[in-house]
Amino acid sequence: MQTNTPRRSTRGTRRTIRLTRRGRIALIVTGAVVAGTAVAVPLLTTDDEGESRPTSLVIPEGWRATQVYEAVDKTLALPPGTTKKSLAKANLKLPNDAEGNPEGYLFPATYPLGENPTPEKLLTAMVDTANKKFTGAPVAAGAQRNALNVYQAVTIASIVQAEAADEEDMGKVARVVFNRLERGMPLQMDSTINYALGRSTLETSTKDTKVDSPYNSYQRMGLPPTPIDNPGDEAMSAAINPTPGDWLYFVTVKPGDTRFTADYAEHQRNVAEFNRVQESASKEAQAK
Repeated sequence: MQTNTPRRSTRGTRRTIRLTRRGRIALIVTGAVVAGTAVAVPLLTTDDEGESRPTSLVIPEGWRATQVYEAVDKTLALPPGTTKKSLAKANLKLPNDAEGNPEGYLFPATYPLGENPTPEKLLTAMVDTANKKFTGAPVAAGAQRNALNVYQAVTIASIVQAEAADEEDMGKVARVVFNRLERGMPLQMDSTINYALGRSTLETSTKDTKVDSPYNSYQRMGLPPTPIDNPGDEAMSAAINPTPGDWLYFVTVKPGDTRFTADYAEHQRNVAEFNRVQESASKEAQAK
């Protein structure tokens, strides 16, 4: 995230940002694009003929629906696109606000394949797990306490999942979301831009922030129309129990050093330090 509610300079298009959860794992050194391609994570067993076959599928926290579809296709050895096409006949029990889009409700967990696994069975298991998690008393009461419905809480959790550098920062990121919503400020989350453009990148340009999309939280007020990934328990807990604070901005200067502030000038200083760290890392990488 780089929030720029005060007037932003229009010189150039390069703009540095904080690390997303996936960016932190990639340990950015050159600002390269993180591959958004899903990698199926099956648990394998060996059959009587000595061949390995998957017995379970692990869905990591923060995967988008498109990544889940691809993982199911690969694990079940189906043609690409099969799982997405199966949505029409899966009859998933989604909230009305979702309008048939399961984003946010493909709960990250380990799913046994069982006998004769199908995309419909796996997607149903994921959505049923999400419903058990999200419609229970803690989440429903927490959402109501924050003047949200459950679907809105899941949407905030998905942003927290994408933006927080680690679990300890999740509550603070959630508070930034609430503070900006309460003040009528655009969220200005780079993770929503990435979702709009179907990518996972570590830098967002000024041109990117002008993309015509309901997920462009630089130009559109309020929450995006759907979750932007599938959040886990920790992100959901943060979304309904945000850490108390007045923060409006945050930037991860380097791994393990995310700085939250309510002061725009201080935020700009933090961003400048992030730029210096990035430039130094880039020079070191080029020298190798």
